[in-house]
Amino acid sequence: MTTAKTPGTALQAMRDAAPLVQCITNYVAMNIAANVMLAAGASPAMVHTEEEAGEFAAVTGALTVNIGTLSPDFLNGMRVAARAAAEAGRPWVLDPVAHYATAFRRDAVAELMALRPTIIRGNASEIIALAGGQSAGRGVDSGDVVERAEGAAVMLARRHGAVVAATGAIDFVTDGTQAVRIEGGSPLMPQVTALGCSLTCLVGAFAAVEPEAPFAAAVAALACFAVAGERAGRDAAGPGSFGWRFLDALSVLDAHGLDAEARITIAAV
Repeated sequence: MTTAKTPGTALQAMRDAAPLVQCITNYVAMNIAANVMLAAGASPAMVHTEEEAGEFAAVTGALTVNIGTLSPDFLNGMRVAARAAAEAGRPWVLDPVAHYATAFRRDAVAELMALRPTIIRGNASEIIALAGGQSAGRGVDSGDVVERAEGAAVMLARRHGAVVAATGAIDFVTDGTQAVRIEGGSPLMPQVTALGCSLTCLVGAFAAVEPEAPFAAAVAALACFAVAGERAGRDAAGPGSFGWRFLDALSVLDAHGLDAEARITIAAV
């Protein structure tokens, strides 16, 4: 597939393809993530059990793995799915939710990182800690600004050959040789459960149609969230009304609007 030139053309390509994406995500996120994927134009499949996750990963467009509500059974499914995706040449996205919080999570993420994710998407604290730094994270909440995570993101990208997206008030995306910052969204977004987890799934949808251009895929997905979030936030009275407004904004976002409203700037690496 030809690499998309802009986030808008990537969005149109993704909607035209309506890729099937395997989303191994947490219990809290499954419903909202599936709705976000459908609103954006992708087809989500929440297949996670070990008995079928590997077989399914080999036939989907992309795999996303989120360790939010980690358990031994979930981890077994993640392992076999990531291996199968890699063997089939499918891109896969890792969301290392609060990986620094417990030994179980740290060990799980080390195993998954060894399976070479195509894209890593996390908040600033998760990215800092994943690179070996001292973060101010507490549970699933980031205690660091994205600016502080930029060096860690570049280091991770170079060390693991992956695209790294550190998300927050201003997102930062890098593949170790190039980087951008993406502005937008709404202060209400962190108050709505599982939007970050949903973003990881959407990154997978774009990666499915741009498997040879994971950097462009990640940028396009984050730009969609930023523009839809900004639009939804204009009229929302609080997190409750923001949630449904965000789904609506995402569903009506088109290529022209995305390219016109996305605020993406090149960052030094």
